[in-house]
Amino acid sequence: MITIGQLAGYVGVSIKTIRVYHDKGLLPEPDRDASGYRRYGADHVIDLVKIRTLAQAGVPLARIRELRSATDEEFQQALHGIDEELTARIRDLRATQVRLRRLAAGQPAPVPAEVAAHLEHLAVWGFTPRWVDLQRDLWILVFATHPDHAVALFRDQSESLADPGLRQLFLDYDHAHDLDARDPRIDELAHRIVEATRERYGPDDLPELDTPSEIPALIQANVNALSPAWQRLDTLIRAQLGT
Repeated sequence: MITIGQLAGYVGVSIKTIRVYHDKGLLPEPDRDASGYRRYGADHVIDLVKIRTLAQAGVPLARIRELRSATDEEFQQALHGIDEELTARIRDLRATQVRLRRLAAGQPAPVPAEVAAHLEHLAVWGFTPRWVDLQRDLWILVFATHPDHAVALFRDQSESLADPGLRQLFLDYDHAHDLDARDPRIDELAHRIVEATRERYGPDDLPELDTPSEIPALIQANVNALSPAWQRLDTLIRAQLGT
């Protein structure tokens, strides 16, 4: 028979924790002996180990109290369920760890391999680092918020950039960043982009520039905020497309 202090030291909890378990009805409190001390036996040690293990697994104390009256079969089923929950939590924690390491390495979020390769091609084609960063952020958001449509959207843009003429439009958009917003080249570029858009998609099948999601609007707002020229270009394109 051991004292409450010895029990606490053996299992690795505090005396206060044991008393909480007594108050919550989780661990039976033994009677005092002739010397006035409560003495704990092997059953108490086993029960306390069970309680501590379940509590460390994140099982609420109320649920642990219910399990004390469960049958052996019910207890085993409950343990199986808790094990599955722990496995899922470990998987999520590992994924979080990967994201933290990417963040520490200056990579806020992963993108599919084909997108990463695409971003490398942008630099080779002459796009500025600023544009490459914008595109990376765009695809991170698209794949995170529209996973069912992201691949189709990405391949549509990839096909556009595979066309030298359309790729030049994107390059001109990129390099328009430093132009004065009143520069007549902005008007000319907007007209060329609108004509290319209508030719690619047809007059009755224009791509939706506004969707129920706030992400596209947020992205465009951030793009426009980087350059008065880009902001005017976006306004002209929308006006001419009637959006």
